[in-house]
Amino acid sequence: MKGPREELVYLPCIYRNTGTEAPDYLATVDVNPKSPQYSQVIHRLPMPNLKDELHHSGWNTCSSCFGDSTKSRTKLVLPSLISSRVYVVDVATEPRAPKLHKVVEPKEIHAKCDLSYLHTSHCLASGEVMISALGDPRGNGKGGFVLLDGETFEVKGTWEQPGGAAPMGYDFWYQPRHNVMISTEWAAPNVLRDGFNPADVEAGLYGQHLYVWDWQRHERVQTLTLQDGLIPLEIRFLHNPAADQGFVGCALGSNIQRFYKNQGGTWSVEKVIQVPPKKVKGWILPEMPSLITDILLSLDDRFLYFSNWLHGDLRQYDISDPKRPRLVGQIFLGGSIVKGGPVQVLEDQELKCQPEPLVVKGKRVAGGPQMIQLSLDGTRLYVTTSLYSAWDKQFYPDLIREGSVMLQIDVDTVRGGLKLNPNFLVDFGKEPLGPALAHELRYPGGDCSSDIWL
Repeated sequence: MKGPREELVYLPCIYRNTGTEAPDYLATVDVNPKSPQYSQVIHRLPMPNLKDELHHSGWNTCSSCFGDSTKSRTKLVLPSLISSRVYVVDVATEPRAPKLHKVVEPKEIHAKCDLSYLHTSHCLASGEVMISALGDPRGNGKGGFVLLDGETFEVKGTWEQPGGAAPMGYDFWYQPRHNVMISTEWAAPNVLRDGFNPADVEAGLYGQHLYVWDWQRHERVQTLTLQDGLIPLEIRFLHNPAADQGFVGCALGSNIQRFYKNQGGTWSVEKVIQVPPKKVKGWILPEMPSLITDILLSLDDRFLYFSNWLHGDLRQYDISDPKRPRLVGQIFLGGSIVKGGPVQVLEDQELKCQPEPLVVKGKRVAGGPQMIQLSLDGTRLYVTTSLYSAWDKQFYPDLIREGSVMLQIDVDTVRGGLKLNPNFLVDFGKEPLGPALAHELRYPGGDCSSDIWL
């Protein structure tokens, strides 16, 4: 937390499903307020292929290798959600102008792992890189994990034992002191790839479980069913490596669930926050869930942040007592229920009126708050507005036309509270090749969601 202030942010920008026939690229944004290029894209690294759907990213090494002087955070690992390629980017030689170091082709991952549709990348204390998969190469659900060598980035095989994959996959977090990893699930790639169909929910095709794994044996030991917890996406243990609990955001359930270790060594889960749906007119369903899409814990484990992509608000909760999170900050940054839009709210348990549209530096923000990243000291949040190109196109067509944005929020870490920085806007609608969809945010020196301490 006492590390230097962030000066650069790396984030993938997507052209799949936008109508622009161009490769996805890694954007470098200057976030140093003293720089003449503050709040601007200063470099773009295009990938050598079309329609990869870059999504999340991780590092070749992180705090799990603390104390190993042979390791340094020099490569950003970019798995592709749709093509299943993995791009390894050199961000050390010239941090302001990253360059491509290696491409791992999908055929190698298919052949050695029978996995595809890659999502979360975490570095391990062993020096390896581990990437979660949503499915097999045919698009069926399969929650397995690809292991890459941390130096050569060769595919080593799967982390889990042969035949031991979970039915579905998405995100994961591990905690070696408790010999545990916990993974989440979205849906089979064939279900989610081209958009959201409410009938698939009725048919039970979306995830509702957490999978508990024995970290040393690489085996699944427990399945936790989440009550009201449809589509558990992002999962975060507390950063304290001795902690035996954490939180998961359930997107369609619009709730936060706390998972924790029992005295006997098994794990349990309980709902601790519920965002009520809104009764609406002019939308695809009569009730609109908030759709919690990203969650984040401050490095000191004091605050939980999450984004409601459909309702349009970003929230800050005090989690001094993890069993009873307390709302201390909230800000609306666009969303589906803004005044003057197509949706009319008929019944709302939280708001007295629909929020105003957000305009920053003359740009009306399309979409809603989605990926979030917090400064190491906890005082600045960065936010982007794209979820996944096929769902962006369905829920926010104007996001495809206008491009996503990157915003910065000032955080009150004493009393709680969120306030928009009106001087910061990265408008990806003005990119040279056309409007782009910017996604997850990373700093060169590590951050709140890529680092695991041992």
